[in-house]
Formats: sequence, C-alpha cells, structure tokens
Amino acid sequence: MRAARKAVWSGGVIAYPTEAVFGLGCDPLNAAAIAKLLAIKQRDDSKGFILIAADIIQLEPYIDVSDKLRDQLLMTWPGPITWVVPAAPGVPDWLTGGRATLAVRVTAHPVAQALCASTGFALTSTSANLSSRPPIRSSLAVRHLLRDKLDYIVPGNVGSQRRPTKICDALTGKILRAS
Repeated sequence: MRAARKAVWSGGVIAYPTEAVFGLGCDPLNAAAIAKLLAIKQRDDSKGFILIAADIIQLEPYIDVSDKLRDQLLMTWPGPITWVVPAAPGVPDWLTGGRATLAVRVTAHPVAQALCASTGFALTSTSANLSSRPPIRSSLAVRHLLRDKLDYIVPGNVGSQRRPTKICDALTGKILRAS
C-alpha cells in the first residue's frame, strides 16, 4: 500500500480493485488530481464521483446526515451499497456534479478498504474505463488500457459481485442503479 499511498498523496491517480470492478481514485480534494482523473476517463465533470472509505469517519467531512440516517447507512456498511446522501456545505462541485448530494460507500473490499485506511481519507471511486465503455474487472485489462496514464495500479482481484454496486437514494430509498 505504500506506493499507492505515495501516489495519492502526491496528487496521482491510481487503479484499485473493488467489490465488482477496478476503480480509479485520487485525493477527492485535490483539484489537479480530479482534472487528471476526468481526462483519463474522458468524462464530463458534471457527473460527480462516488467516494469510498474504510469507515464512516472518513466520509463525515463530506456528508450532512442526521443520526438516524447515519444509523441507516451503517446497517449496510461495510458493503456493496452506495448511498446518495446530502452533501456537507462546501463540498466541491467536482465531487457532487453541482448537486446538493454526494454518493458514498464504506467499502467491504479488503484491498480498497486497506487503501483508504492507508491514505487516511476517503478516495474518489469511478470505474476504470473510458466513459460509456464497459467496466474493467482485472488488473491486466487496466494495464493494457490505462498503464501510461496512471500513477499506480494496486494489485489484487475484484470481489465476487458481477456488476457495479447498487446505488440508492438515502432519503427516498429509491434504487438509482441496480447491482
């Protein structure tokens, strides 16, 4: 994890395994790293990002949830459910896509969880692919497609989920993306 941590701390973009696919991540508060990530994915900045974390404490600077809602989230975490919750005041538009909400997950994947613990903060998490292309499920495929664009590829295997994590609206319970 040392090389991955160093890459993230220095403003780099890394790839890492998650519950279902390889993700791309960086320091969510580093504007230059976010710009690099958007360029790698060829992605519009209006989409926003998911943040993954080792625990809910890493997400607290980014979210504005009641104790009741926090307890609801913790009933499903760590786990493969991403919740869209109210964003805390001051969260950058590049994370929210200009919305008042933010997608967040306490990951259950041991490598992704260790990565967040190692860096000491939540990371952006978006699938390791070019926008509108199928997600990548192996480090070999990440190397073939993105090797020259990334600062580090964390070794490991994706989890057993076949599709990216379910995304639900925490306030309404509506499923925004099925798994």
